[in-house]
Amino acid sequence: MPPSRPSLVRALRASLLGILFAGLLLSAPRAIRAAGPPNIFPLDQVKPGMKGAAYTIFSGDQVHKIDLVVLGVLPDLMGPKQSIILVQLMGPEVEHTGVVAGMSGSPVYIDGKLVGALSLKFGQFTKEPLAGVTPIQNMLDIAPADTQAKSANRPAGSGQAPASEMASQPQYAVPADAVSDGLWPKAEAGLLNSGAYLTPIDTPLVFTGASAATVAHYASQFAAYGMVATQGGAGVPQPDDANLKPGDMVSMELVRGDSSLGASCTVTAIVNNRIYACGHPVLGMGAVSMPMSRARVVTTLASDMDSIKIVTTGGMIGTFTDDRLTAIAGTLGVGPRMIPMDLSLDTPTGHRDFHFELADNPRLTPLLVGLMAYNGLVSNTAYSEGTTLQLSGDIDIAGHSSVHIANMFAPSDAFVPDGTFVAMTVQSLFSRVFTNPYETPKIDRIRLKLESLPERRVTAIDGAWTDVTEAQPGDTVTVKVLLRPYRGEPELRNLKIVVPAEADPGTTLRIQVSDAGWLNRTTHSGAAGAGSELGGLEQLIHVLNEERRNNRLYVTLLRPTPTLLVEDKELPNAPLSEMNVLDQRRSAGLTVLRESVAGEWSVPMDSVVSGAAFLTIHVK
Repeated sequence: MPPSRPSLVRALRASLLGILFAGLLLSAPRAIRAAGPPNIFPLDQVKPGMKGAAYTIFSGDQVHKIDLVVLGVLPDLMGPKQSIILVQLMGPEVEHTGVVAGMSGSPVYIDGKLVGALSLKFGQFTKEPLAGVTPIQNMLDIAPADTQAKSANRPAGSGQAPASEMASQPQYAVPADAVSDGLWPKAEAGLLNSGAYLTPIDTPLVFTGASAATVAHYASQFAAYGMVATQGGAGVPQPDDANLKPGDMVSMELVRGDSSLGASCTVTAIVNNRIYACGHPVLGMGAVSMPMSRARVVTTLASDMDSIKIVTTGGMIGTFTDDRLTAIAGTLGVGPRMIPMDLSLDTPTGHRDFHFELADNPRLTPLLVGLMAYNGLVSNTAYSEGTTLQLSGDIDIAGHSSVHIANMFAPSDAFVPDGTFVAMTVQSLFSRVFTNPYETPKIDRIRLKLESLPERRVTAIDGAWTDVTEAQPGDTVTVKVLLRPYRGEPELRNLKIVVPAEADPGTTLRIQVSDAGWLNRTTHSGAAGAGSELGGLEQLIHVLNEERRNNRLYVTLLRPTPTLLVEDKELPNAPLSEMNVLDQRRSAGLTVLRESVAGEWSVPMDSVVSGAAFLTIHVK
């Protein structure tokens, strides 16, 4: 009996749906459909002329296919057994945009098998969309994290350099014999003959809640790593943020909260719960513990100089554990601990409170704290140049005393934003805490307060004299200091000092009236506490808390006898025999000053003090 008409219709519909579904499966890369190990196309089978496809996002969440052709393999380009596949991208999109910042990590397939990730490009202003592909096996060679997170924060004594001294973005020279090997079309031979270098594809560094002044001020500090600073947005976390597939984007989040900062690139492969992305390092720090968040593409901005993806960041979805030569890698799930930071800002027009969370990293955190302090200041509508800034706050460290911050900064006539001095001071202080050689500090919380005072509060030391020129041991001497405020009337301050009872009759003592900078340069503070001379982190914290402040007037009595500095101990009036003994022991923390401090006095000021004056007094 022949089937009825409805049965034929249902059968035909099922057949069409089956054919359509099968077609979709065949057209999609296999790695996108599976969370297990991808089906790999071996590097030794890659030949010039082979055709393949890369998958990336130009806007929204739609992964787009880009056709490509293999030009050849450049053996050992990035190092021993670190080859690169050279490809030419094809299609109207890439002919318009070229290789786009943020395209790093876009998975590349040949015959439906994963061969690697787009990772390198040729400089700027290039006419052809040529790219280097990091072989997938070199990316998967990064071992799954087990104990790496424990070493992500620098162990004591490793001596990492501050962020400003880290290595710059690498360049890889293309071998001169590539033309003779037939890897390059004639159209590109001229580029090679003139000197061709592959560099990592730029990584969009998305500033959210940051002013243009902040982006411009800090962009150069990240540019050495191949990051392109751009202003973007922070998207609302979505339930499907963690539902990643190759071709989607993720962000290494450095700051989150009222402002955010993250470096974004494309996911290459997902093996079980482990993410492999970028195809090159972001910061090249090795083992890390950095937040991983979802990133989404708003649109792609085409540029003859450098095209870039405009990206927003979403919810935290895991932890990056590796930042290596061939990829960044991490695990989906719970994100790492971040350092909470509270910033309050008082201006003549009102009060503002900000809250951030910072990545916990000895190289980056000092820079990030300075960046957030600077941005909180200059992004405020009440901020204006020419104001005096007063900084206070605390760094709470688990198991130790807090580091107390207190200083004042007056505007200068130099063509430098006033907030720069605050940021530099905060960054330097945090760098000394994080890079101490004794132990890895666990920062519980950072609290900073910035007060913007409307006028230039600077007071210069215009002169000084004493009420007597001679004194006996134990006598009190009055030091009169003439101070001249900026565009104000001069004022006279009297400070009483005491001649030491043990001062030898017949000696001449030197009196130094100065600001904090002068005093730090002539005595031990400022040099002490650099790190290795002290006995531990608690002693370093003590030194930091005792450092002199810009808004105090100092009077120091100096005697002409040497002072020994041994670790954090000050030994004034050291005899020659003791100096010789310590010198023979080659004490690493030994420093000799030509004068000893016989006394130090100071008074607080409501302005920044500058200058110095020098007096002498004879002991009868």
